[in-house]
Amino acid sequence: MSPITLYFLQASRSNRIAWLLEELGVDYEVKAAEREGQKAPQWMKDEAGGLGKFPVLKDGEVFLYESGNITEYLCDKYDTEHRLLPPLGDPKRYQILQWVHAAEATYMLHSLAILYARWNQKGGDVAATEAGLAVNVQKDLDYLASELGKSKGKFLVGDSPTAADVMMEFSVDFILTRELGTKGKQWESVDQYRKECQGTASWKKAQKKTGHRL
Repeated sequence: MSPITLYFLQASRSNRIAWLLEELGVDYEVKAAEREGQKAPQWMKDEAGGLGKFPVLKDGEVFLYESGNITEYLCDKYDTEHRLLPPLGDPKRYQILQWVHAAEATYMLHSLAILYARWNQKGGDVAATEAGLAVNVQKDLDYLASELGKSKGKFLVGDSPTAADVMMEFSVDFILTRELGTKGKQWESVDQYRKECQGTASWKKAQKKTGHRL
């Protein structure tokens, strides 16, 4: 049995880590679960610990939480050639880590605000709330499109995936698939970027192994 276990909740950020493990060529076991009323089943929360949010990675006896943290851990431990994340001190490392952190601290933060308004706002004009929150999401996508235009390849930092893409692909897919703040607008280069990520052999292999879907 593989020493690595990925606790994989459907319609979650878990596919980031499955894709990364496939890119690294690291063997892993998947413990997957469907959501129960929008939430992870209790058995999964009990077994994985932490805040009950997923993905969770178990490597030997060590449990790791938060997809960005897991991404850095796996790259630092298993990416011996530094294909996905350069070593400490390399300027390119921090260019990539910018996106690793922006995926959650900017893109998911702004888009989830809209989703939570749809789910939880009980009074007032939900459409007006969403319109106000959409401004940030659209600025985020405009910036992403601009940065993709500067890349020397089809991914964020060149012509092959890095940790930046591992984190950002899900954020982009989440926003575009659920139309969170996009107001019918289109970002052709961002959509093409999503297709390039999902067209990699490693992403396809991860999706097949986990059954990932939004």
